[in-house]
Amino acid sequence: MNLKILFTLIGLIVLFLLVFAVQAVMRMGMNQFFDNMPMPAATITVAEAETAAWARGISAVGTARAVNGTQLTTEAAGIVTEIRFTSGDTVEKGQILLRLDDDTDRAELQSLRAAAELARLDLDRTERLHRQGSVSKAELDRAKSQADQASGALNSQQARVNQKTIRAPFSGQLGIRQVDLGEYLSPGTPVVSLQQLDPVYLEFNLPEQRLADIRLDMTVRAEVDAWPGETFEGRVTAIEPGINPGTRNFMIQATLDNPEQKLRAGMFARVTLDLGDADEVVAIPQTAVSYNPYGNAVFVIVENEGNNGEPHLTVNRRFVRTGRTLGDMVAVLEGLEPGDRVATSGLLKLNNNATVKISDEAQPPASTTPTPDNS
Repeated sequence: MNLKILFTLIGLIVLFLLVFAVQAVMRMGMNQFFDNMPMPAATITVAEAETAAWARGISAVGTARAVNGTQLTTEAAGIVTEIRFTSGDTVEKGQILLRLDDDTDRAELQSLRAAAELARLDLDRTERLHRQGSVSKAELDRAKSQADQASGALNSQQARVNQKTIRAPFSGQLGIRQVDLGEYLSPGTPVVSLQQLDPVYLEFNLPEQRLADIRLDMTVRAEVDAWPGETFEGRVTAIEPGINPGTRNFMIQATLDNPEQKLRAGMFARVTLDLGDADEVVAIPQTAVSYNPYGNAVFVIVENEGNNGEPHLTVNRRFVRTGRTLGDMVAVLEGLEPGDRVATSGLLKLNNNATVKISDEAQPPASTTPTPDNS
């Protein structure tokens, strides 16, 4: 009986070992099959690396600012008695825009003018008497002091009267009126904005590494979304002498002619500075570059002869050093030669030595001056 049990246990163990062995062999075979199974060719689009002449320049983003711009406010309190402008008007320097009630101030001004005239006459009379020896030097000094005080009071009151009239401090375009006729205004109440828009300033920042490239009177070109396809040209007129320690950038100010006042204060602009002669670069579409923390790479098309005599296409991952971009294109400084073909789509499906086929469909256009359809 004991031998029978022992043989039974040995038989079961052998059976289990055979089952595990068969499973291991089958698993190994499946792994080898999948490892050696030919992968289907990935469909991609390609572009050829080509030599191009790119103008040397620096790109930045900036903000337009009025050469002169302010929010006109009141200096004195009073009731609005006259409004001499309409929202959006173009005004000249010194033009009267608004008056406040100044009847009381003008009455006081007339009284002080009379007092000042009396003090002047008294001073003239005292000076004549002093020359004749009829009055002392102290009386003359008293008369001079009174005349000066009367003149000062008159000038002070005249300034208060002038504060009741708001004039344009410079020529420009008005904004939207913010006060109404008959309204009581406190000192500092906003009345209307005034902007001088021709010419216009364009301010932008560049990293400190670019400081040596910038000089006064450089040509600046700007584009804004409000006027697509139109370029505004100007000159660098000021460079901030200090570097911002927080951003390590410095500010540049350019002046652009704006006769049609298309550029407005606060408008966002894309800025390009011309640095002179063009550079010869090897350019490819930006979609061909795989940007990675350990380095940028492209997949170069390798053509081999297949078994049936037709070309067999594979890709070879190649690390490159990229430079500046222009539109949809990027310059390759190292790693590619003119004429090399690179994959421009389907990069996520590719790995080194992967088999590929080129799509018959037209690939998306890549240009240094793209014009997207915003309709």
